[in-house]
Amino acid sequence: MTTVRIAAAAYPIDFLPDWAAYEAKISAWVADAAGQGASVLVFPEYAALELVALLPPDLHHDVIGMRPALQALLPQFLALHSGLARQHGVGLVAGSLPVAYGQGFVNRAYVFGPDGTHSHQDKLMMTRFEAEEWHISPGSGLRVFELGGVRYGIVICYDSEFPQMSRQLAEAGAEVLLVPSFTGARRGYTRVRVGSMARALENQVYAVHAPLIADAHWTYAVEEAVGMARIYTPSDDGLPEDGVLAQGGWNEPGWLVADLDLSLTRHVRADGHVLNWRDRVAAAEHVTPAEVVNLDGVRA
Repeated sequence: MTTVRIAAAAYPIDFLPDWAAYEAKISAWVADAAGQGASVLVFPEYAALELVALLPPDLHHDVIGMRPALQALLPQFLALHSGLARQHGVGLVAGSLPVAYGQGFVNRAYVFGPDGTHSHQDKLMMTRFEAEEWHISPGSGLRVFELGGVRYGIVICYDSEFPQMSRQLAEAGAEVLLVPSFTGARRGYTRVRVGSMARALENQVYAVHAPLIADAHWTYAVEEAVGMARIYTPSDDGLPEDGVLAQGGWNEPGWLVADLDLSLTRHVRADGHVLNWRDRVAAAEHVTPAEVVNLDGVRA
């Protein structure tokens, strides 16, 4: 396969009254993207925290107490997304949520295949809020997911700002990086945007950015979130000169659906104006400990 149609959600958090309302919303979103021909759908980081509305009110602002309470909804959550992936024959990255793991909790994005089977990708680098207030821990390592003959890697929000993770995914064959994010201000969104564009450039792959949208002051967990869905590319032959294949509107909910032509990224890897992917080896060889040169008081 050389072309894949992908859908990135700029997904809005709503205060939903019950499980039926949540199921109806997610079902409508998946049906919409599938109806536009998308074969891979990406929901944002922490989109599943919409489920906090279904917990007792005293937990809505209790970021420690909500974590174990959410686990009771996990079987229904998995069954819903599995059924929708199977019904529409799509690959689906569900909105992430805190999941019990080991002695604590991780930020986990479940990934569903067209037959309804699922795996997951955990976030590996925690923001200060996650680590210091929410006590979310790093998860269980990197995975590459193969769908329709194409390999995808997932770097959740802050993970996109660390080159080593995306490089490992690309080394394992990932040609598309999926970047679900939750950023509470434009500066945070910018960090993820810049990181994602850099990862697309240095690995010569596509990066698909799916942001959370929220004005949800009923819960401290995701009370504000901003962004726009975007798809980034290397800027080289046949690809956009600004490195942006497609984008939605700022804080405008909806799907961004676009076709990723993998023949273009494969071409620039092999014969582009620059060969970042090939030259990664030489770049690593040239990196040595930096010499400190003191120019203070140097005389001619």
